[in-house]
Amino acid sequence: MHQYCHRCGGELPGGDGISPFCPHCGSPQLYLQEYQQQTSLSDGETTGTLPPPHPQRVEWKTAIRCALAVAAVAIVLSLASSRIAVVSPLSWLWSISGSIITLGFYRRRRPEAWMDAAIGARIGLVAGLMLVVGLAVSGAIAGLVARYGLHNMANFDAQLTTQLGQLRDQLQRSGADSPELPQILKFITTPEFRSGFMLTGVSMAGLFLLALSILGGAVSGMLRTRGKTSSSIS
Repeated sequence: MHQYCHRCGGELPGGDGISPFCPHCGSPQLYLQEYQQQTSLSDGETTGTLPPPHPQRVEWKTAIRCALAVAAVAIVLSLASSRIAVVSPLSWLWSISGSIITLGFYRRRRPEAWMDAAIGARIGLVAGLMLVVGLAVSGAIAGLVARYGLHNMANFDAQLTTQLGQLRDQLQRSGADSPELPQILKFITTPEFRSGFMLTGVSMAGLFLLALSILGGAVSGMLRTRGKTSSSIS
C-alpha cells in the first residue's frame, strides 16, 4: 500500500528502518502514522473516521467552478470585442491564458491541494473544453443576431469572399490542365462549401485553443510544484 506525505504529497518509501521524515520535503510523518493507527482495523472495529483524500486527486467541484468562471469572462469579452475593437486584444489574451488563470483560481481556493504537471494538464483540458464550447456557442448566437437581426455582416461576407477568391486563384494556377477544375470552381461558390469552409476554420481554432490550454495547464502545474517544493524545503 502506497503512503504519501501529508505536506507535499510525495510518495513515502516503505519497509522497516526507514526514516520517519519525508525524503522530498523533510516533513515528519508521525502525524500520518498516528492517523493510520487510529483508523486501522482492530478486532473488526473501526473508529468511524473517514480516511483523508488521496493527495494527488483533483477536487473537480472547485476546478469546474473556476473553469466556468473563466469561460464566462471569456464569453463576455468576446461579445464585447465584436462591438468594441479595443477589447479584442484583452479577449484574445484572456482566452489563450484561460487554463493558467483557472489554475490560479483553483490554487487560491484550495492552497493545500497537490499540484503537478499531470494535474495541471487535466484541469487545463477541462478549462479548454469549456472555453471552446462557450466561445463557439456565443459566437454562433452573436452571428445569427448580427446577420438576421442587425444586418451588419457585410464586412465578414467581404472577407470570406476574398479568402475564397484567393483559394480559387490558387486552384486555377495549380490545376489548369485538370478536367475536373470547372466543377471544383463551381462547387466553391456554393453555400455548402462556404459553410464547410467556416466550420473548418472554427474547428482548427478550437483545437488550437484546446491544445494551448492543456500545454499551459501542464507548464503552470509544473511550475507550481517547484515553487511548493522549494518553499517546503526552505
